[in-house]
Amino acid sequence: MRERLIPKPGTTSKWRRLGIATVRDRVVQAALKLVLEPIWEADFRPCSYGFRPRRRAQDAIAEIHHLASHSYEWVLEGDITACFDEISHSALLERVRRRIGDRRVLTLVKAFCKAGILSEDGAVRDTITGTPQGGILSPLLANLALSVLDDHIVEHGRASAPSWVRERRRRQGLPNYRIVRYADDFVVLVAGTRQHTEALREQVAAVLATVGLRLSQEKTTICHIEEGFDFLGWRIQRHQQRGSTRHYVYTYPSRKALAAVKAKVRAITGQTTNQPLTVVLHRLNWVLRGWANYFRHGASAKTFAYLDAFTWRRVIRWLCRKHQHTGWRSICRRWLPGWRPTEGNITLFDPGMIAIRRYRYRGAAIPSPWAEGTRLAG
Repeated sequence: MRERLIPKPGTTSKWRRLGIATVRDRVVQAALKLVLEPIWEADFRPCSYGFRPRRRAQDAIAEIHHLASHSYEWVLEGDITACFDEISHSALLERVRRRIGDRRVLTLVKAFCKAGILSEDGAVRDTITGTPQGGILSPLLANLALSVLDDHIVEHGRASAPSWVRERRRRQGLPNYRIVRYADDFVVLVAGTRQHTEALREQVAAVLATVGLRLSQEKTTICHIEEGFDFLGWRIQRHQQRGSTRHYVYTYPSRKALAAVKAKVRAITGQTTNQPLTVVLHRLNWVLRGWANYFRHGASAKTFAYLDAFTWRRVIRWLCRKHQHTGWRSICRRWLPGWRPTEGNITLFDPGMIAIRRYRYRGAAIPSPWAEGTRLAG
């Protein structure tokens, strides 16, 4: 396994380790994943959305929006320190043995966990903990390890209890809580008080410790839905509807997500002007279309309009630098028909053209790709 270090998003001082497996190992891991995934999918909780078939980040955001709109007002936003690097091998393999009895498969999983790392300086070191981030099998193994947290929250938070049971607990002053997890990013929403949420943080830390993971005390925060929080690039917050006295939970692009896409636009339009306008527009359209499609299920209309105006100005400045001896009227006549930067058949994409639609909340009704009768038994 060859190690590669890449900078973490938003920082240049912290690095993330990627494990690049050989082609032969990747083929074996892909085949092993095809065998193991249907078995473990039968046990995974519906509250887990990351790296699972037919599930996506929008499902996690829709779940949070639904819960926050129904009395789950306190939020524990968790951050796990170096999740993929610190998973306990013994705890992970113990959870594998609960469902897998074939010793050859167990030996293969253990071999991938214990495979050494060839670092960038050429030294080889053993892997005592963790699953290499970048391996095909690693997301499935990480979900298996983190499912211990899902099980604890679902069992103790009365997530699967009837509604009358949860209502009775609230009348008795007891909390109900639900977890929404996307890989190693998770939030726990509490129908209770801040004291209940602070007590829950200690429970979460204790549960994660059983699989060798640590909850970051600095980055793990507690907030009320009125204050809002960021999750998977979204800002989720309840505030008053404009022109009304009612309060609703809104989801819209976070400032960090907007800053990230603006940095990409700056990088594309700040490079050399030797490349043709078609290349610049093509690269910008890729970025803008992908970003807008991800955020089209929230209150994003104003953000889309701002991003379009920002990109338009960057392209105009790029054109003026490229054609310094061309007058403004000539630039408008040649490259701005309809006031949109255009070259040939390519026109700058307008994010505002993306229709804003609320994502359909699916909850626990997300279908499994494997029929109930064909699921494998461990």
